[in-house]
Amino acid sequence: MNELPHEIKLTYIIAIIIMLLFVCFIIMMVFIYNKKQLIQQQEDQIKESEFKNQLLQKELERQKAIQLERERISQDMHDDLGAGISAIKLQAEFLKYKMPKESYSEDLEAIITTSEDMNLAMREILWSLNSQNDTIDNFIEYTSIYVKRFLDKTSISLQLDLKILEKETDLSVKARRNLFLVVKEAVHNVYKHSQAKNIHIQFEQTDSSFKITVIDDGIGLSDTIQKGNGLTNMSLRMEAINGTFQIVPVQKGSHLLFVYFF
Repeated sequence: MNELPHEIKLTYIIAIIIMLLFVCFIIMMVFIYNKKQLIQQQEDQIKESEFKNQLLQKELERQKAIQLERERISQDMHDDLGAGISAIKLQAEFLKYKMPKESYSEDLEAIITTSEDMNLAMREILWSLNSQNDTIDNFIEYTSIYVKRFLDKTSISLQLDLKILEKETDLSVKARRNLFLVVKEAVHNVYKHSQAKNIHIQFEQTDSSFKITVIDDGIGLSDTIQKGNGLTNMSLRMEAINGTFQIVPVQKGSHLLFVYFF
């Protein structure tokens, strides 16, 4: 085969060079496009991150405002309602001792008792509103003190057990309030209906839940008690905080289990 003319060889070389330049151009364009896409993605991520930070900042500000409002309400209730209730009680006691033989003394005794109940209820509300109490540790401490003081006036012996992983775990206002009220209702039911001599309350924390067990050695739960408002209210209160309430079958006494999920 004869060698190609010089002009044709030159044409081939130029064509090859042009093709290589075209390929390089395509590669460069793809590289530039990918670079722009990467830069755009980074900018979008930065914008998204800034947006999330703004939302987080707004949420923090909202939570702070709620906390300040809770503290303001607590302070107002303590200063105004607390002082008013205490004044009513003192005046009723003064009148009671001033006219002990009058028929009004029974009415005054009722006023004094009502004032004490209102004062206790207000303290429970103040405790639930105080943001400094939003931990499992504080809940257990407050609830234990209440149960001990209540049962000190009875012949029922109390046993408390704690199995807590992290005492500083947050517990919301709504959760604390409802958990305290179900324990309070359970203890009152034991006192009023069970004829028990002993009551055992256990607080247990797992990775995903907070469990409260109330066990007594009394006569158990009759059909009337199980259908009463007390147990119904317990169930509703646990549902309100996405928790569960269970009556565990036992041969003697009663076994109530409350579970709150984090």
